[in-house]
Amino acid sequence: MITTLFYDGSFEGILTAVFEIYARKLKHVKLLPNGTYSGAMFTDELTIITDDNRARRVLQGLTRKIASAGVQRLYAAHLAEILEEDNPIVGYMRYVFDNDKNIEDDYGNRYVLRISEIVRMVRREKHRMEAFIRFKKLKDETFYATVDPDFNVLPLILKHFRKRYADQKWIIYDTRRAFGLYYDLHQVEYITLDFSEEGVGKSIVSKYESDEGIYQVLWKEYFKSVNIGSRKNNKLHLRHVPKRYWKNLTEKL
Repeated sequence: MITTLFYDGSFEGILTAVFEIYARKLKHVKLLPNGTYSGAMFTDELTIITDDNRARRVLQGLTRKIASAGVQRLYAAHLAEILEEDNPIVGYMRYVFDNDKNIEDDYGNRYVLRISEIVRMVRREKHRMEAFIRFKKLKDETFYATVDPDFNVLPLILKHFRKRYADQKWIIYDTRRAFGLYYDLHQVEYITLDFSEEGVGKSIVSKYESDEGIYQVLWKEYFKSVNIGSRKNNKLHLRHVPKRYWKNLTEKL
């Protein structure tokens, strides 16, 4: 009998689900977000209420059995937000707890292999965001950029941009997921913007610095000057800079 576990979609929810699996001695489970139809005829169903204390206990148990980098890989895999791919995370965690040896390099296990594949995709997207983000200056001296990544990588790029642009205020906004990062010269906060007609987000475009258009032209001209026409390789260029990123790149507008 399969037990379907419904959870809130958070990483803490996954950790709480793992706690419940062991507390209730569940064997075969399937994890689904709240509001999802399981589609199974013969199944028990259980709604997981995220519990920070239980999640913390599972997290502490993981850190005793695998390296902190291994736990970070599980979190990165969760940020992929691929439908039903949190199940391999649960399988991975159970494999950790059910073995005395360290299993992080056991790629013969399907869960270890799948987590490795997902993390590779997420990290590739992270590196692309770090390279492709283009800021525009607002009148209040804040630098603003929009992104539309395939995976939820904003939590993973936070450290990079806080370190690289520590001397200026900035906002990086994920338009697909409707939240962003705001750095005020002291700390980074998660924010949401209202893009309704009266909302703050709607007026951001009108708040660009008057010289911003000049800077964008100079940026485009710079890219033209460094490109050597005789060595142009469109196929290679598209491999490194896929078209889906062009709408947020100043030099492509």
